[in-house]
Amino acid sequence: MNIGLAYDVVRFEEKSLLQAINHLGHVSKPIHVVDKEFWINEANGFDADFIIQRCVSFSRALATTTIFERYGNIVVNNLDVLRNTADKLITTSMLAKRNIPTPATAIAFNKQTALSIARKMGFPVVVKPVSGSWGRNIARAFDEQSLLDILELRENMPNPQMKVHYVQEHVDKPERDIRAFYVWGEVPVAIYRVSKMWKTNTALGGRAQPCPVTDELRELVVKAGDALGGGVLGVDILESREKGLLVNEINGVVEFRNTVLVTGYDLPSKIVENTVKVVKR
Repeated sequence: MNIGLAYDVVRFEEKSLLQAINHLGHVSKPIHVVDKEFWINEANGFDADFIIQRCVSFSRALATTTIFERYGNIVVNNLDVLRNTADKLITTSMLAKRNIPTPATAIAFNKQTALSIARKMGFPVVVKPVSGSWGRNIARAFDEQSLLDILELRENMPNPQMKVHYVQEHVDKPERDIRAFYVWGEVPVAIYRVSKMWKTNTALGGRAQPCPVTDELRELVVKAGDALGGGVLGVDILESREKGLLVNEINGVVEFRNTVLVTGYDLPSKIVENTVKVVKR
């Protein structure tokens, strides 16, 4: 197969996917989107049986996926999945509709309503932007005053999305969370992200450690991935001491460098192999 790979920055993930494509006997077609002209009125699709979307910038990922699909190309992940996973409100709503366990979550559009929600949830609470990654702009409020300070800061930011207050219960968990990988209905590998800080993102210093894929974890991740539309996803799981496993967030352009390094699992080849099987159906 001719397999395209759309990217804006070359990292471990992009290099390893290109290597896997070639090693498995396919032809890799790198697409550096920053250098391309995209003419919307011309339906000249790229010479690829499918395109793997790997842009770091979500704006570029969304725009180029829109264009590739307009040209008639198959993109992994597709436009719906990218949108569903990029917006935490959409993600949480789709999971809740399927009765998939998540932390208690509510939305407010002003400070007083957010404060009312927090009083009912009980402090501490977590306030997140509805979009974003790597733990950025996520804050924890331990009491009413700290929550009001956080909300005031958010409401004075120029970004209108920051005025949509996504308020979530603070989950009492071990000093870790789980990043599990969903690849077309399978859960081949998972890691713990370990940190003494409450944010366990590896981008913020969390350490990756191998995590066993139990039957319970596999079932939950498959349900979550199916609910969001399938494809290749990173599913973040919290281990609540009271409620058990909870789906926290889902990533549509997932990083996996640390997973490969600590587990030795060849995830790039798994992604390519499974995607080829799905496209051939």
